[in-house]
Amino acid sequence: MQKISIGLSEEQRQGVVDLLNKDLSDSYLLVIKTKKYHWDVIGPQFRTLHELWEEHYEAISMNIDAIAERVRQLGGYPIGTAKGFLENATLSEDAGNLPTAEEMVAQLVSDHEQVIRNFRDHIDQSGDKFHDEGTADFLTGLMEQHEEMAWMLRSFLEGQSVTPSGQRETNLRVPAAV
Repeated sequence: MQKISIGLSEEQRQGVVDLLNKDLSDSYLLVIKTKKYHWDVIGPQFRTLHELWEEHYEAISMNIDAIAERVRQLGGYPIGTAKGFLENATLSEDAGNLPTAEEMVAQLVSDHEQVIRNFRDHIDQSGDKFHDEGTADFLTGLMEQHEEMAWMLRSFLEGQSVTPSGQRETNLRVPAAV
């Protein structure tokens, strides 16, 4: 391979590649979980969640490709196996579990928030430790997308919930008396 001369040492580039591969692994698990919930959701909010999760997994899938390409731009190789993703991810699978629609939403909120926290850490490390402001900027854009996805999902949980009997409940918070 031709030597890469972009103002980063081999150690700096490898450090960033390692961070990106962790982000790639989390993104893969999140897209799998989002797609699985997209297939399995039932209840009165089926169409809303089905369509929202399709938008989310399509966006995450595009980000997966962008992360892998960023790894290659830095001279590294992206993880490309399920085993590698599972070993490097901070998210966990939800194998064998069929949660309710509300539990699915709550789990995805939690996963997006974990991804956001990881991005914040990786942004700091990319810029401060490895002096790769390009990757820090790249990760900032991805983080902002996950912040929006998490917000949309949290908004669902703050609205109406569905009880097992199919009756709607309103999760309105009553202000405390002054």
